[in-house]
Amino acid sequence: MTDGPSPAEPASPSALPPEEMDRMTDAIVAALKTVYDPEIPADIYELGLIYKVDIGDDRDVAIDMTLTAPGCPVAGEMPVWVENAVAAVPGVRNVKVDMVFDPPWDQSRMSDEARIALDMW
Repeated sequence: MTDGPSPAEPASPSALPPEEMDRMTDAIVAALKTVYDPEIPADIYELGLIYKVDIGDDRDVAIDMTLTAPGCPVAGEMPVWVENAVAAVPGVRNVKVDMVFDPPWDQSRMSDEARIALDMW
């Protein structure tokens, strides 16, 4: 027996069928793409403001997101917009949105689609 750390447990497979997980994932991404930063003409998904989406076996969805700047004027409203958009996805039971600022957002997180929309090449 060794005194070192034990190997990481492999992630247990989801209780949701793979096709249902894929459908929900696609629908959640589509819902996230309906939420726009009011100061930037690009959706929050393409801007790279969504850091994590976790769909639980119970169909609860946990989202970690950030803002382009911590002092963003819609800091209190945007998580509610995200929660409402994702809650409307068929099959989603509950949505919890956590605002995180580590790592801080920067323009490198933007997709090519957002760069084109903002003419940032």
